[in-house]
Amino acid sequence: MNDPKLLERIRVVDMTSVIFGPYATQTLADCGADVIKVEAPTGDQFRNAGKPANTRGMGACHMTLNRGKRSIALDLKTEDDREVMRELLKTADVFIHNVRAKPIEKLGFSYEAVRAIAPDIAYIHCTGFGSDGPYAPLQAYDDVIQAASGMTSLPPRADLNPAPRFVPAAIADKVSGLHAAYATLAAVIHKLRTGEGQFVEVPMFESFTHFTLEEHLYGATFDPPAETIVYKRQAEPTRQPFPTADGYVAIVPYTDADWGNLLTALGDPEFVEREPYDTPMGRFRNQPDIFRRIAELTPSKTNAEWTELLNEVRIPCMPCRDVADIFNDPHLKATGFFKRREHPSEGGFFEMQPPVRFSARPNPELGYAPQLDEHGTEIRDELARTETLRRAS
Repeated sequence: MNDPKLLERIRVVDMTSVIFGPYATQTLADCGADVIKVEAPTGDQFRNAGKPANTRGMGACHMTLNRGKRSIALDLKTEDDREVMRELLKTADVFIHNVRAKPIEKLGFSYEAVRAIAPDIAYIHCTGFGSDGPYAPLQAYDDVIQAASGMTSLPPRADLNPAPRFVPAAIADKVSGLHAAYATLAAVIHKLRTGEGQFVEVPMFESFTHFTLEEHLYGATFDPPAETIVYKRQAEPTRQPFPTADGYVAIVPYTDADWGNLLTALGDPEFVEREPYDTPMGRFRNQPDIFRRIAELTPSKTNAEWTELLNEVRIPCMPCRDVADIFNDPHLKATGFFKRREHPSEGGFFEMQPPVRFSARPNPELGYAPQLDEHGTEIRDELARTETLRRAS
């Protein structure tokens, strides 16, 4: 493809690890940025998440989070490799890392130190907690952020099991990664417009709390509070997937008119004609009763039957699918979401295509996840050529 990539000639020096930062930088790599993954000689620890097909350090999570990047291994405790890092940063538009403030300063790559050699760099610090609060020096992982943000208190509100619980996904890491991706792009645009670099802090705790409370701040938005915190609809115990003859479905009667249409489709149109469900306010105040009635009616048909019937009458409905069956989803098959490819060292693998599509470049070429230090010699050679040209000029 001859068309320029969306982020053509934008170089990102990426010293992040695990999920938060790598998810952000993979988004940039998918858009065509030259992302150079700087790793310790032992590699990003998340390389070992999942059994590899052929090569140690090429685990499944590395394959899904680090495609399209180039890898160089540097021991930043040695002066020789710190000098390589400094030369690399001179060529970069972006430096992004998730090392805490004191350790990165000790290595010699604080914002002030990097700005001294690359004044226009966009310096992105992916951190656990904002630097101006008491948690600033603490380590942060997804579980810690779910707990601190209040996310672990939400499942008990919905299922009445009082034990706090994690969402079984690295949701705080990935949400924060998306914040880091847009923050990087905003800093790059600012640089292109003004020539100025800047320091950008992306804290997980604040990012995920912001994400969680967009709807759940709810009544506590006002001072004094208009009602209790937490969006009631999301925490309603009866608003759960409904049982069917062969599984469960999600049904969403979102407007008041939907209640009558839904109960008609379910075979009990008279239900919403009886008190106290016969007025919009009555239906609103008594939703739990209506949800319970829906759950009594849905076992009469299969997932497929309800999905077809309800979508025909414009009531959103989808079957509850086991994640292991996601490859069989007809929509994802039709859109080509999963693509089988051959990795140069790992063989066959399934690659998820970027969910966002750009008309200017609808079929981007996606690179492979690199082996540790796979591009080390190549990158060093590039830096040597750059230095030769600099001296010649």
